Amino acid sequence: MNEAIAERFMRYARIDTEADPNSASFPSSEKQKDLGRLLQKELLALGASEVEMDEWGYVFATIPATSKHEGIPTLCFCSHMDTAPDCSGKDVKPLLHRAWNGQDLILPDDSSQTLTLENEPYLRGKVGQDIITASGLTLLGADDKAGVTIIMELAAYLLAHPEVTHGKIRILFTPDEEVGRGVEHLDMNKLNADYGYTLDGGPLGYIEDETFSADAMTFHFQGLSAHPGYAKGIMQHAAKIAGEFLVKTNISGWSPESTEDRQGFVHPTSISGGLESSSVSFILRDHQTAKLDDYAHQLVTLANETIKNYPGATMTYERSEQYRNMKEILQGCPFVTDYAVEAMESVGIEPVRHIIRGGTDGSKLSFMGLPCPNIFTGEMAIHSRREYVVVQDMEAALKTLIALVQRWESHQ
Repeated sequence: MNEAIAERFMRYARIDTEADPNSASFPSSEKQKDLGRLLQKELLALGASEVEMDEWGYVFATIPATSKHEGIPTLCFCSHMDTAPDCSGKDVKPLLHRAWNGQDLILPDDSSQTLTLENEPYLRGKVGQDIITASGLTLLGADDKAGVTIIMELAAYLLAHPEVTHGKIRILFTPDEEVGRGVEHLDMNKLNADYGYTLDGGPLGYIEDETFSADAMTFHFQGLSAHPGYAKGIMQHAAKIAGEFLVKTNISGWSPESTEDRQGFVHPTSISGGLESSSVSFILRDHQTAKLDDYAHQLVTLANETIKNYPGATMTYERSEQYRNMKEILQGCPFVTDYAVEAMESVGIEPVRHIIRGGTDGSKLSFMGLPCPNIFTGEMAIHSRREYVVVQDMEAALKTLIALVQRWESHQ
């Protein structure tokens, strides 16, 4: 086991960087900058150049080129510093389980949180390897501090080994990916890279160049209020209208819990309100962007069918774009993904081309001019108290990146 990579990851995991979906500020939680400041300090100590954390909390750095070849594209390696608000990221206590023996991993601060071969089948191939978990009360933060760790280890290695030839490399650490705002204030001119890779994937060997396309919709119902003692024939209860509408959307094959692989879904994320007004919010997801229009049309149809049974009540809605399938960009430069596949094969890792049932910073970066597939890190059971990372998977990702930067140099 590479002790340095495990120690580095656990150091980062202890820093609370939980994003706040209810905040209008950027970053959504100021504490994300605590990790940013540490990364800035460590990058300077490693000898990186152009190291900066800007006002928005983005951390930039450069690993200068060592190749004598000109014209090598500038690569960017990117990971996000924040952790998901789905589960607490405060007072994380990372635990290193060395040479795991295959027995159930009972997390000590909450024995109901147990990793077994049944609930985490990925562990079946990891007996004898080193597993890092949290203590049972929080998430671990492997999503995406595993990615941050791997990129920092890459910087440490390349800066200590100038004999490894490569082009210019830009490092980017972002806040607020988990609340969908990770590149909202990113200055692409300052980043100044040609192609990129996010380090935010799961199982060993995964290379992902296809995500969902994503929209959000919110429906607002305006009812008619009246004193409940004298409401007959008058009252139109907005919350009941919303409830009836929500029931209508419970269509087989439409929900996250009934879909998989390339199937899209429509998912209600919140419902609020009372007698006079109510709202229902949804996220729409599909790998085919055009299908989002179909989902939206069907939702509007169901809302109109609902409201017609409540004379005097009204409905309005809004729809907004969240991100688009990175494949729409990456299919125009397939070599970006191909080089990552070649790099894995060169270090004895079997590549697995995989689709993401979600999005990454790379989704938006690709449409901002930085084609950006996603590479594995070993982060598993993300957004939960059973989250874990396999140290040897992080090591394998590091070897992949070292081979990848040389692959780009050799292809010029």
